Amino acid sequence: MAKQNQATLSSWGQVQNQYQRRMDLVPNLVNIVKGEANFEKSTLIEVINSRAKATQTDITPAITSNQEQLRQFQQIQDKLGSSLSRLLVLVEKYPDLKTNQQFSQLMDELAGTENRISVARRDYNNTVQSYNANLITFPHNLLAKLFGFSTKAYFQSDNNAQKAPIINFSN
Repeated sequence: MAKQNQATLSSWGQVQNQYQRRMDLVPNLVNIVKGEANFEKSTLIEVINSRAKATQTDITPAITSNQEQLRQFQQIQDKLGSSLSRLLVLVEKYPDLKTNQQFSQLMDELAGTENRISVARRDYNNTVQSYNANLITFPHNLLAKLFGFSTKAYFQSDNNAQKAPIINFSN
């Protein structure tokens, strides 16, 4: 039981690690985009503010036992992801920016990071599934109750994640 609990905490650490990687990339991306004089400042401000909110959120491993706190954390991360998506859509209007080598490298890193986040969330949910199943299986359920082990919360996608995004370059 304790070993599986530690595995869930380790998996959670990997999720946090990937989100941190994304947050570390954002300022570099924003600085490169700022160089484009005509770029929409409101989009940059939204990205900056979303990142700031994400960095101010105090996340501890205890969040894994609280579905509501995990949901709130995910909403903050989804907001950052959404603002980054809008930034990337706007980039299509700026051919000079798209040819910038630093920008291209950062975009590749960001895409890789988003994939790592997805994998880390999947791995975390798999670990939680195993841990939670063990908690309700006899005789582990008796030991879990005795030693105060409780279920862990799963990552769940936002309800809007099931809708295909609409991208319009005609603006």
